[in-house]
Amino acid sequence: MAAPAPASTTEDDRAAIIRAYDLAGYRDSGELDDLAAFAAELCGTPIALVSVVEEETQQFLATVGVDVAHTPRHTSFCAHVMVGRAETMVVPDARSDVRFADYSLVKGPPHIRFYAGARLLSREGVPLGAICVISPEPRPQGLTPFQQRGLEVLATAVMGRLQDRRARLEHERTVEASEARVADSERRFRILADAMPQMVWSTLPDGFHDYYNARWYEFTGMPDGSTDGEGWNGMFHADDRDRAWALWRHSLTTGDPYQIEYRLRHRDGTYRWVLGRAMPIRDAEGNITRWFGTCTDIHEQKLTLEEREIVSQELSHRIKNIFAVISGLIAFAARSHPGFAGIASDLRDRITALGRAHDFVRPHSPQSKPKARQDSLHGLLGDLFEPYRGDKDRPRIVVTGHDVPVDDRSATPLALLFHELATNAAKYGALSVLTGQVALTVRRDGDMVTLHWQESGGPELNALPDRTGFGSQLVELSAVRQLGGAVRRDWQRDGLVVTIEVPLAAFSRAPGAGPYR
Repeated sequence: MAAPAPASTTEDDRAAIIRAYDLAGYRDSGELDDLAAFAAELCGTPIALVSVVEEETQQFLATVGVDVAHTPRHTSFCAHVMVGRAETMVVPDARSDVRFADYSLVKGPPHIRFYAGARLLSREGVPLGAICVISPEPRPQGLTPFQQRGLEVLATAVMGRLQDRRARLEHERTVEASEARVADSERRFRILADAMPQMVWSTLPDGFHDYYNARWYEFTGMPDGSTDGEGWNGMFHADDRDRAWALWRHSLTTGDPYQIEYRLRHRDGTYRWVLGRAMPIRDAEGNITRWFGTCTDIHEQKLTLEEREIVSQELSHRIKNIFAVISGLIAFAARSHPGFAGIASDLRDRITALGRAHDFVRPHSPQSKPKARQDSLHGLLGDLFEPYRGDKDRPRIVVTGHDVPVDDRSATPLALLFHELATNAAKYGALSVLTGQVALTVRRDGDMVTLHWQESGGPELNALPDRTGFGSQLVELSAVRQLGGAVRRDWQRDGLVVTIEVPLAAFSRAPGAGPYR
């Protein structure tokens, strides 16, 4: 049942609601003729009408027994139905009813004497008109209860059909508006995408490429649409094709973002390095509805980086040679001054340790790159402890525990620190005898790293050393001043124990990632 009409309903409100049904030309469709015919048969009248009362006229949406499209509102019986208290208005004899006796439709054709009309209400509860039956003969008895109830049911049926029409029109308008918004959004996106310096592309959820911006076609020189679907695969350099496809299939399967550097064929036939990126667009349920991606020309940057890498490798190689030259000069000086031999040997060993650290973290070519990861503390220590390796069944120095990323900033103090500990152990401690061993444990705890050096199996320690040597001072310099840590020594009978605590941030500028990849 329709809601009651608001008390403040005006003619302007009614007009707006009537417009929502878009009834112009509706009578020609004949969609309500069957209901009008049924009303005439139900009530036994020669005339039946479905009317909508507008501001100046009443418009007939269906007629039986007359052929007229509209009449003036001031002669309308149905206008009285709209404002009456009862749902149905019955006029037994219009000529004896002061409201209608002077109407031209009563005095002249169609000579209305009997009228009965049931009100048509919109879903807002606003009266729009009536379905009515008319006879030129008076009917003192009016309608039977069955006929009145039937006429009211027919009024509901009329409004049901009109409401379906209104809902359909509203849906069509919504769809049209939505399509217009989508079209406008699509137009704005294309303008924005074409204005971007990057190549922009888009795919369906299964990876089917269906859009490229103007920059793509400008870069590749390909005709519009020629790289849709899998056509883009032919644009890759042959050496990059399998790698790019494998990574793209992985992203489509997992939903992970796509990022890769590959060579793309330029319009001049050459291949240029580009950075490809893509992100999935998901709906409210998390399903991927589309992928949007970009290709950025990085060819010049790539060549510049490669040139810098070559220069960096060359400079680093020359620095490595400088370490060798210095070591040779020290050896030459020691031969000329035999009294300097002991100090020269220690100095050469320290320079060699620094050279090992530099060689570990320096930029390498594919041919010179070490086997161990260049950002690995374990790898650096393995390189430093190579002279003390021992046999594979019983290594002299065993490194266990967490691995920590290192870079060129921490490699030098770490090399000096552990070179001094290993040298002292070889001269005076556990490594001075064949049965001795050193266990180095690395433990990462939050933002701190603890390095636990424990010697065992060496000469018994019966007394603490009576002085602090240069090596001990180097340990302090490296651990405390350069790495910002703390050193604690424990001279146990079975061997020296050194505990070094260093902030994690001191090992690498970016924890978890090495400087050279």
